[in-house]
Amino acid sequence: MRAVSRLESLLATWHTLETASRDLEALLELAGEASEDDQTELTADIESELATLEREYNALEITLTLGGPYDARNAVLSIHAGAGGTEAQDWAEMLLRMYLRWAEAHKFASEILSLSSGEEAGVKSVEVRIAGENTYGLLRSERGVHRLVRISPFDSSHSRHTSFALVEVLPEAEEGDISIEIKPEDIRLDTYHASGHGGQNVQKNDTAVRITHIPTGIVVTCQNERSQNQNRESAMRVLESRLLEMEIERREVERAKIKGVHVEAGWGNQIRSYVLQPYKMVKDLRTNTETSDPSGVLDGDIDEFITAYLRSQVGLNDGEAAG
Repeated sequence: MRAVSRLESLLATWHTLETASRDLEALLELAGEASEDDQTELTADIESELATLEREYNALEITLTLGGPYDARNAVLSIHAGAGGTEAQDWAEMLLRMYLRWAEAHKFASEILSLSSGEEAGVKSVEVRIAGENTYGLLRSERGVHRLVRISPFDSSHSRHTSFALVEVLPEAEEGDISIEIKPEDIRLDTYHASGHGGQNVQKNDTAVRITHIPTGIVVTCQNERSQNQNRESAMRVLESRLLEMEIERREVERAKIKGVHVEAGWGNQIRSYVLQPYKMVKDLRTNTETSDPSGVLDGDIDEFITAYLRSQVGLNDGEAAG
């Protein structure tokens, strides 16, 4: 039913665009026959209508790139600080804020499922559920290593530092994913006190949950909720998503072998650089999209990078889109 609803919405949007383009064509013909004063007024209306039409068309074009089997799902986003201690952990927390602000701007619901705080500042790792239409399809463009260059606020000599953080994005598992089977005997459940920033205990009871999937060695923790049952449900949801991602990767590897394509394992190369000093720039190394406004990007304005990535995946560029 969700798939049918999505297709009906797409068709309705196409019909709306078709009608708007016909109305615009009629307005152009009217302007050609109008007096000079009327033409000035009609030209302003035409430019406004055309700008609206272009915005709606571009938005629909991006929506049509989100046709993967899991693109419409919610996303489970994880951020892991790289080597570098406090510097990298602070960078991981900056990325967390960036994605939370992005979700807020799009009116997507976000929920921190688990968080491991740094000793001095920042976070070692964090897992966030972001719920909304096509959130996985949009955020899968963020998978990879993110690099930050800045003058360190933690260095008394004010030297320039480079920090790395890994971003992972999983589609949220849903009931009916037949490729996922979790047997009770395959999981080990541990409970412990939830801890806050700096490691202090924030709960007197063992409400935090750690689930270990024995066959794969996957470990998932959740401490965000106040009850153990709620944390267990959240942790199981993340475990299912991780197992689903493993199944997706397994199938991709099999397809790559058939095609003769080498699949690189591990972190891979950085996908984006954020430079705050000695100059200001954010550049995506996959699409060469860049901006001189890192403050805006770190405040959640990442749609330009997401759109460029999605266009690159289907062979679209600005020239083709304009045509």
